Amino acid sequence: MKLFGTIEQDKIIAEDDYFMVVFDKYPVSPGHSLIIIKRPKARFLELTQEEQATLVKWVDWTVRYLEKNLNPKPDGFNLGINDGEAAGQTVGQFHFHVIPRYNGDTKDPRGGVRWVIPHKAEYWD
Repeated sequence: MKLFGTIEQDKIIAEDDYFMVVFDKYPVSPGHSLIIIKRPKARFLELTQEEQATLVKWVDWTVRYLEKNLNPKPDGFNLGINDGEAAGQTVGQFHFHVIPRYNGDTKDPRGGVRWVIPHKAEYWD
């Protein structure tokens, strides 16, 4: 799997020593952002405990940033990781998705991330 490579400075929303926050190059909704580790690690468990704790702070920051700066304001968020090829990871550098969701952006949003295995997603009927 490929790495992100060099990200142009003007594409970075925020950063610290561990992570950078950028808008996704192929967004699934307006404001879709990535929190990308700066060192070459692919999987969540390869991050140190300090990096994992810092990641949670960046998730909080990114959601708040998007709620404040997007117009229209998101009605919800999908937050997540594709951790490993079997989970759909296509870039071999750890990154966390923050995907704003909007009322009406899909016919029925129930199940959210459960749709990664479509025949198991709908459990409420």
